[in-house]
Amino acid sequence: MASSTSPLPDAFEHVYSSHHGWLQAWLWRKMGSHEDAAELAQDTFLRLLASRASESLQEPRAYLRTVAHGLLVNHWRRLELERAYLAALAARPEQEEPSPEERSLVLETLMQIDSMLDSLAPRARRAFLLSQLDGLTYAEIALELGVSDRMVKKYMAQAMLQCMLLVQA
Repeated sequence: MASSTSPLPDAFEHVYSSHHGWLQAWLWRKMGSHEDAAELAQDTFLRLLASRASESLQEPRAYLRTVAHGLLVNHWRRLELERAYLAALAARPEQEEPSPEERSLVLETLMQIDSMLDSLAPRARRAFLLSQLDGLTYAEIALELGVSDRMVKKYMAQAMLQCMLLVQA
């Protein structure tokens, strides 16, 4: 009797049962936390399930490690943003401390900005940061990056477009 279900659940179940323990142990070695490793392992398998790539994987561990590494980098980036934000809060007078809801909104906004910056080409991102954080002029940025003023204007236009898209989202 032929099964009426797709091979996807069987393929996914096989990859999951064969590699979940290995992936969680790999993540634990990277993170030092069983709970965080378990959560990122689950997120990795959710990505695999959503991609529907289970049945065509030639090297499942390489695929899982690549996806998990991306999630791990995002996790570390989020932690770094949270630490920087908490350090900035600690430097403020106590009477100005934001509510937990305000903190959550600020952290979410910071992560969106970080994601937007990550979507830019490296030179466009660097030009934007040199302009916005260091206050450099376009001519100074051009010298720093070794490009023309016109190219800096293009980089800044790309970055500003991403900012506008972020605001409209």
